[in-house]
Amino acid sequence: MDPSPRDAGRGILVEVGHMKKLTLYGRPACHLCQDMELELQRLAAEFEFELEVVDIDGDPALLDRHGEQIPVLMGEGGEICHYFLDEVALRRYLQPE
Repeated sequence: MDPSPRDAGRGILVEVGHMKKLTLYGRPACHLCQDMELELQRLAAEFEFELEVVDIDGDPALLDRHGEQIPVLMGEGGEICHYFLDEVALRRYLQPE
């Protein structure tokens, strides 16, 4: 029987896989932020993940929280790294459970 995202009899959604989500907080004019985003794009060929890039200047609460400590890469469970990509920590986060 082929796995299906829908149970044919009841119309219930069944999770087939879980793509991990990453959020990169930074600024457009920040070279460290741009560098981290490029490194993440390189790793996207190896790992499946959803990346959201957030400009902290557009949100006073984020600006207050992160200030000059950017870029910050967050996973679903909290911070993975900041300033520079910690590839070891990221790989650990992205490994299948």
